[in-house]
Amino acid sequence: MNPLRWSFRISLLAGFLVCAGLIGFALYAQYVLQMDPCPLCILQRVAFIALGVVFLIGGLHAPRGGARWAYVGLLVLVALVGIGIAARHLWIQSLPPGQVPSCGAPLGYLLETRASNGGLVRVLLKVLSGSGECAAVQPILGLSMPWWSLIWFALLGIWSVLAGLRRPARTRR
Repeated sequence: MNPLRWSFRISLLAGFLVCAGLIGFALYAQYVLQMDPCPLCILQRVAFIALGVVFLIGGLHAPRGGARWAYVGLLVLVALVGIGIAARHLWIQSLPPGQVPSCGAPLGYLLETRASNGGLVRVLLKVLSGSGECAAVQPILGLSMPWWSLIWFALLGIWSVLAGLRRPARTRR
């Protein structure tokens, strides 16, 4: 079965499986390889989960015509958000040691106290500003996790556009 000829439904369900596999590997890296995720890594996981949910819903719904572009647009938007988070993470990793932000409070603590510290938006802004633990580079096959995330977000965004461009199969009489 040629992946370039898959239907919109199969393409989106394949995207879901890739996202599920990526989250599975992230959990493997955390619990087996002992690579604790920093707050930006957790945000990238959230973006992969969101991408996977949209892929799954789109694959199950499998709309025809222009409605499929709503799914493609949402998938591209989520992929771009993920690319932005991964790029921010890579920028923090590229800073010289003296310019790396100091380690902040753990994400769990920030979320627990969000009511007293300005809400979820302030927590998100604090996480995106980065911290010392986000600067640690732990390579996997020569690339850091944010590099792999960026690559996968880009590939999944392109995959969703290609899925939208596929013509629906014609029914035979």
